[in-house]
Amino acid sequence: MFDKFRDWEQNRHDYAKDWQKHNGGKVIGYFCTYVPEEILYAAGVLPVRILGSHEPQDVTEPHIFGMFCPFCRDCLAQGLKGRYDYLDGLTIAQSCLHIRQTFTSWEKHIPLEFTYYMPHPMKVQSPRALPYLVSEIEIFKKAVEEWTGVTITDEMIKKAAEVYDENRRLMREVYELRKAENPPLSGEEAMEMVISSQLVDKAEHNEELKRVLAELPNRDTGRETGARLMILGSEDDDIKFINMVESCGATFVTDDHCTGTRYFWNTTPEGNGDMLESIAQRYIDRPRCPSKDWEDRSRLDHILKMAKDWDVAGAIVIQQKFCDPHEADTPTIRKALNDIDVKNLFLEFDVTVPLGQFRIRVEAFLEMIGDEDLFD
Repeated sequence: MFDKFRDWEQNRHDYAKDWQKHNGGKVIGYFCTYVPEEILYAAGVLPVRILGSHEPQDVTEPHIFGMFCPFCRDCLAQGLKGRYDYLDGLTIAQSCLHIRQTFTSWEKHIPLEFTYYMPHPMKVQSPRALPYLVSEIEIFKKAVEEWTGVTITDEMIKKAAEVYDENRRLMREVYELRKAENPPLSGEEAMEMVISSQLVDKAEHNEELKRVLAELPNRDTGRETGARLMILGSEDDDIKFINMVESCGATFVTDDHCTGTRYFWNTTPEGNGDMLESIAQRYIDRPRCPSKDWEDRSRLDHILKMAKDWDVAGAIVIQQKFCDPHEADTPTIRKALNDIDVKNLFLEFDVTVPLGQFRIRVEAFLEMIGDEDLFD
């Protein structure tokens, strides 16, 4: 049932090249999910999120510090190795220092016809964040128009937002089904669904989601659910890790990270008539990355509500090695989870994950959860 999503995820470069060939449009890579993709899509551009390959590499050392997070180093390696040689452009929204360095190094060493660094408010809780972001999206829109030669009207932006919002609603419907006692999909399948949505044309992804949703409620996965887990923390698109955990007798039923729910959770607000303001409001209101979630940690309540709503027995908190925003965030999140009796396991990720070592820790964690369930 999820074969199409898996194919898109595994063959992302082939998909982009085929799209480029058959649509005659431009393809742009982006590093951070705060990039307003709707503006690009309205101009007929395909936004493709740049992700790593989880392979050892030795090409980034002259360009980026070894103590920068493995995700940003892995992403840069993909560019330096020519994996994204089909890109017409590259963009980023103001993000953490590490991924910003990836963008800068890529821009300097890999020729592209268009690059754009979009400032974005880091303190989205500020009342000045919204007007600031509206003005930056307006500047971004003008730059995209100059690059593509397309005049982007409000109607074009509205249509693009409708396509994106349909995708967000459909994926929320899939996640709602994961609340069931026996979820009709695994965490691995859900991850492939969300990752693929960041790599392909949203309209095409929507059609596949509709097909899957028509069959999903009555699906029997043929596997035991086991311990209900959530995963949260840094960016995570490591399918092999998810597969390993679920093979130990567990199922991921929800998540909070930027290759999961934070990407699609909320939709564009309606009613104010200003499409740029509506787009900006959506990115301000979305479940926040810790680099933007201050001074208050507004995402704590969101995470705890998800844990309750999806009836999780435990949480795996992951952090990309050297990720400063999440490193500062993790102790508070773990304490909050402990306060509502959600046991949690912390794991630190590198470019490649030591699955054998992690399996031992995961098995011990699941055994602890199982032993406690016996006394409930």
